Amino acid sequence: MVPRISLAAFLSLALAACATAPASPTVVPTAPPAIISKGMVSAADPRAAQAGVDVLRQGGNATDAAIAVMLALTVVEPQSSGIGGGGFYVRGGADGSVETIDGRETAPSAATPRWFLGPDGKPIPFKQAVASGLSIGVPGNLALAAEAHRRHGKLAWARLFEPAIRLARQGWTLSERGRAFLVRSKATAARSKAGAALFYDAKGEPLPAETLLTNPALASTLERIAKGGRKAFYEGEAGSQLAEIIAFDTQASNGVTARDISAYQAKPRDPVCGTYRAYRVCGMGPPSSGATTVLATLGQLERFDLSQLRADNPAFWHLFAESQRLAYADRERFLADGDFVTVPVAKLIDREYLTRRSALISLDSTMVKAEPGLEAPPPDGAEPPENGTSHFVVIDSVGTAVSYTSTIEGPFGSGLMHEGFYLNNELTDFSFEPEKGGAPVANRVQGGKRPRSSMAPTLVYGPDGRLVLAIGAAGGQTIPVQVARGIIAVIDWGLPVSEALAVPVLFAPEDTVIVEKGSALESMIPALQALGHAKVAAFALPLKTNVIVVTLGGLQGAGDPRSEGAAISE
Repeated sequence: MVPRISLAAFLSLALAACATAPASPTVVPTAPPAIISKGMVSAADPRAAQAGVDVLRQGGNATDAAIAVMLALTVVEPQSSGIGGGGFYVRGGADGSVETIDGRETAPSAATPRWFLGPDGKPIPFKQAVASGLSIGVPGNLALAAEAHRRHGKLAWARLFEPAIRLARQGWTLSERGRAFLVRSKATAARSKAGAALFYDAKGEPLPAETLLTNPALASTLERIAKGGRKAFYEGEAGSQLAEIIAFDTQASNGVTARDISAYQAKPRDPVCGTYRAYRVCGMGPPSSGATTVLATLGQLERFDLSQLRADNPAFWHLFAESQRLAYADRERFLADGDFVTVPVAKLIDREYLTRRSALISLDSTMVKAEPGLEAPPPDGAEPPENGTSHFVVIDSVGTAVSYTSTIEGPFGSGLMHEGFYLNNELTDFSFEPEKGGAPVANRVQGGKRPRSSMAPTLVYGPDGRLVLAIGAAGGQTIPVQVARGIIAVIDWGLPVSEALAVPVLFAPEDTVIVEKGSALESMIPALQALGHAKVAAFALPLKTNVIVVTLGGLQGAGDPRSEGAAISE
């Protein structure tokens, strides 16, 4: 083995050679205009991607297709997303305009900061919280879809439901990946009798892979909403029944009410846009921490010539880890629902601020501790990890893009199935501790508040203003890292889209560096340790990225090779 001092000296030289500010990269051509004759969909399940393509072929646009994908995923990927959860929608017009809609779930109006505290004043166990109505927020996906369709839909609302209804009625085959979730998450997936009956046999064993499944209850639900619109989910008898089932499962005097359901609104938000080299990167603002964390991670790396460092070089991963540590320190302290707390978004992505933060990154050593960079931060909390999510992207034939992340939080959400779909456990994304050091935590529970999210649906525009790529990911707190890794792989390294998604992931939100188990990064652990990363471990990370890249010849898309994801052209 190479002695530690020699390895560190070698890495220092490699890093120093890449420390000068690079010229604007040109590996992604953006002029003349790309030829987009057909649209494309990239989603975590090929059947959902096909649902979006079917809508495009019927004359639908990117918004129509994205809604169809979200609905189909409710059927074929129930462990990750669906109408029982929420999401974020980022739309980019062919003219470069960007808008976003927040469909994040909300806490009951009567919820208090003590929502997850037991009689002793201490946070209740996470599993206990998940397996109850305490974890269920008012679902936002259908309200988001309705608002997006009102603004930009082209086809009739009911037509967007047809692929999902067909899958639920006629059946879909249980995949190997889907069965694996049923095995390891049985306690949640089978918590409701309906879920147990749908996915398990009489002995309580998960059904075999390739079993043809049907979900007539979900088909009927989708048919009702297709006919009645948003009101058929949130208002009247349907809304009252939804509130009743959640309240009964909560066993709390301040649980969700029918008014909480009917009053839910998907909210248009200002997009959060910044720059990386000569590119414009746009995403979702609070309550999402995605855009600010992606932009910080990228911005702090901009002074390094990453085109000279590849994925096989430990030097890059050292820089990537250090930038993450700084970005996540700010994320943990400042990001929450902007309707309830002041989130300094502009300051967090300011170029001068990121330059100062970047100066903390050393070429040949590791920061002792990464601290938040702004004065008087509110205290951070203790949120459990999130990982039950799905992302999909659509670009239609006129160049309009939609990047949409949908989630029910953990695998199978709360485990409570209602009318054929699982309800989320999204409220566990709040801090269980309402105070720290006597001060209120920014991401504490409050009535009507939306919990902080890591979801990062993102659009990237080239130096000429034209769309370069649409990207996003699933995988809890790793989401911003996956997105930043994908952007670097495309812009700095010029990798084809399938190779970009195959690049491994290193996750370093705090002092421990986690490398993707089974990847080439495991062999780089000694090199990372030589640079001062004392805690480096390999784990199987929940990774699932989807992307479409705009090239001169048209659209190129891919699904994460770690998943069943696929990109399908119109």
